Amino acid sequence: MKIKCLIIDDEPLAISVIENHLKNFDHVDIVETFNNPLKAYRVLEQEKIDVIFLDINMPQMTGFTFIENLSYKPLIVITTAYREYAVKSFELNILDYLVKPIPFNRFLKTMNKIYQQVYVSNASTDASLQQEPHIFLKVNKKLIKINLNDILYIESLKDYIKVITTIGDHVVHKSLSAITEELPQSNFMRIHRSYTISINKIAALEGNTVEIANRKIPIGRNYTKQAKERIFNINDEKESK
Repeated sequence: MKIKCLIIDDEPLAISVIENHLKNFDHVDIVETFNNPLKAYRVLEQEKIDVIFLDINMPQMTGFTFIENLSYKPLIVITTAYREYAVKSFELNILDYLVKPIPFNRFLKTMNKIYQQVYVSNASTDASLQQEPHIFLKVNKKLIKINLNDILYIESLKDYIKVITTIGDHVVHKSLSAITEELPQSNFMRIHRSYTISINKIAALEGNTVEIANRKIPIGRNYTKQAKERIFNINDEKESK
């Protein structure tokens, strides 16, 4: 199943930028683009849309008014040149807020949020939605799909990170804080200023270190209490089932 999306913006160049970004992703179908938001309601009545990339300041109708009049609410990504609407946007429970001009690295973070919502949080009995949870990372100008279950841990390398997986390692130009925010907190945890780990991959805990795939990883002093509480709580939950 492809993720169906609409792009609504009164600026043709802004629509073109989002279209070009989306060309980098499989399983995404741009159903239609609109410079008049009123015309988009027709498509929404006829077809189930997963995501709308929506401008705010448009002459026919603001993006906020458009959202408030939806009969059902797809995932909404605001695309605007104005930062001051962020608080009001998030009050409407949008997925993300992108400020123009939209760099691809920032757009990639949004797409990972979309994949998480569509393929993980909203997974149904439909077999087409039962995909392995994953994220995309830009490695040497190429988007690499990485299944979350394959990730062992992530190490910070100053301006880069090293993602260690069961099938290979990837060096990515991204901060450890940024990648940690993109990963589901139920399965991943930062335990050191230089390390984020997959909790499910912990083989042993000894003192202030965890062992994952025969590698001992330190738990930072500022992370010790929270890390051990989460590890033991998860273990307790598994034993009680």
